[in-house]
Amino acid sequence: MIELHDGIRLRALQRSDGAAVVSAYRRNRRHLAPWDPLREEVFFSGDEQDRLIATACDDRDAGRCAPFVLTRDDDDAIVGRVNINNIVRGAFDSADLGYWMDVSLVGKGLMTRAVAEVREHASSVLGLHRLQAATLVRNTASQRVLRSNGFTLIGRAPKYLRIAGEWQDHDLFQRILVD
Repeated sequence: MIELHDGIRLRALQRSDGAAVVSAYRRNRRHLAPWDPLREEVFFSGDEQDRLIATACDDRDAGRCAPFVLTRDDDDAIVGRVNINNIVRGAFDSADLGYWMDVSLVGKGLMTRAVAEVREHASSVLGLHRLQAATLVRNTASQRVLRSNGFTLIGRAPKYLRIAGEWQDHDLFQRILVD
């Protein structure tokens, strides 16, 4: 567990986090909607989050991802997520980075710090060569987080991901971790 700032910590996702993840997604549903795929109602249920968390933990154990949560010290509420996904070894030796922050904590620099910690984990613990991330073109806040962590823009991908029900263009970023 890593103290980020003012009672906010970063730790690995745990199998027992289902209820806290449901609460976080419900609390941030409107805030995340413009940046996420459309979510069916089942996504916000305990059973579905328990299933998704079990899959993520199994994938972590198999070396395919590294899921993290940001928590509040006073009540252990989940207030954000940072995920290293789609780890590919071999000649690529890279992974995707994704993250979100609770609406009440946006703009405080916490995600910049959390991404720095996860980036270091990707390099020193996972031994990855590269992290990549995609942001909606208009998501300047997320782009600032990436640039503050040494990510560089490598291009624009038209209609890259279906976000909020529409295929949308994304800016692609990368950070070389090990030369």
